[in-house]
Amino acid sequence: MNFMKGKYILLLSLMISVCIAGKSQVRMIDQIIAVVGDKRILYSDIEEQFYQLAAQGEKTTSETRCEIFEQLLIQKLLLNQAEVDSIEITESQVDAELDARMRYFVNMMGSEQKLEEYFKKSTLEIKEDFRHEIYEQMLTNRMRGEITGSISITPSEVRNFYRSLPQDEIPYVESEVEISQITVYPKYGETGVFEVREKLLDIRQRIVDGENFATLAVLYSEDPGSATRGGDIGWVSKSDVDPEYAKAAFGLKKGAVSKIVESSFGYHIIQCIDRMEDRVHTRHILMRPKLTPEIRQQEIERLDSIVFLIKSDSLSFEKAALIFSEDKDTKLNGGQVVNPKGGARWNMDELNPQDYSVIKNMNVGDLSSPFESIDNNRKTVFKIMLLKKRTNPHVANPSEDYNLLKEMTMEKKQEEIITRWVEDKIRTTYIRIEPEYRNCNFSVKGWLKS
Repeated sequence: MNFMKGKYILLLSLMISVCIAGKSQVRMIDQIIAVVGDKRILYSDIEEQFYQLAAQGEKTTSETRCEIFEQLLIQKLLLNQAEVDSIEITESQVDAELDARMRYFVNMMGSEQKLEEYFKKSTLEIKEDFRHEIYEQMLTNRMRGEITGSISITPSEVRNFYRSLPQDEIPYVESEVEISQITVYPKYGETGVFEVREKLLDIRQRIVDGENFATLAVLYSEDPGSATRGGDIGWVSKSDVDPEYAKAAFGLKKGAVSKIVESSFGYHIIQCIDRMEDRVHTRHILMRPKLTPEIRQQEIERLDSIVFLIKSDSLSFEKAALIFSEDKDTKLNGGQVVNPKGGARWNMDELNPQDYSVIKNMNVGDLSSPFESIDNNRKTVFKIMLLKKRTNPHVANPSEDYNLLKEMTMEKKQEEIITRWVEDKIRTTYIRIEPEYRNCNFSVKGWLKS
């Protein structure tokens, strides 16, 4: 009953989040081959995913189409139940997910222009094409969470799971690192900030005088994610954006343009396109002070002095992080950089390029020289980093890779719970599979009702 195994867990998301092209490349005579509740599965749904797998170099067999088919049946069953249970996904949540997917696509293609050239559509058109699929995927995932959200894993379950794994199914773990950092932001001074504010004031006046906000955003905004869309960031709730941005955006009337707003990303002017009680649709122009050679040298020297204190044993790295670091997420725990996926370890490929290029040449215990990097908001920062630990590539084991094995144990337990839920829900849900598609050897029994 391992219907969530391997690459097929990802099939539904891959078609949306990795390669949009499949929708436009497969041409066929279509037909409805199954109905779950009031949800239809088309012949093309299976074929598109099958050909996409082949295009990605995945191995396909005579059973692949049936495995895809069963994944679609499960998805429609979850989707149908989510609607029965009145589970809601808001437009702002869908917009946020679409924006995240588009950022992934842009990074994969190299630029937003290349993405649009490849699909022969604007970014907004690509997003709208996939809005419904994203909505259904989020609704399905929310339903999965409702079913499995209360489960927990004990250490004994992790150990038992590990002992049960065949040797060839124990994962191979690539080299991972544990790192600490001391981060400072460049001090641009009054002149740098003044220049940015003057530019934004001038642009704002041009908008007040009748020039098009979107056109000026394309020309001047330094936000790569929205500039080519005329600064449009879509519908957002207060929790989706920086607090200062939200405060200004929700204080605007439709069509109004804000004064200059300072946020953790830089300096903005914001235009309200439309609004509802709990969401607002805005566009913005973002600018940041320019990093001059003098400012760069100043920050390097500032960190050099901290390096000297640490190396001369005048100050521990942890104490220096508490005193000097300007990264609120790490300074209070000795500069330790925590992986958003959980734990202190980072696969080298998860590091940003600037940090990677420094860490790759360090030995455990080394303290880096000061270097320029970027933070999660794409703002320039300067860092020194301490390499605390580096693991060698190895076969996973409980002492070194407990979190990984715990995650695998959790996935298996979730799989078992979803399987039982599917088997139970099949009995009370209308399901029809066309006769010519009833010859699959499904993992879950009960799909083929007499």
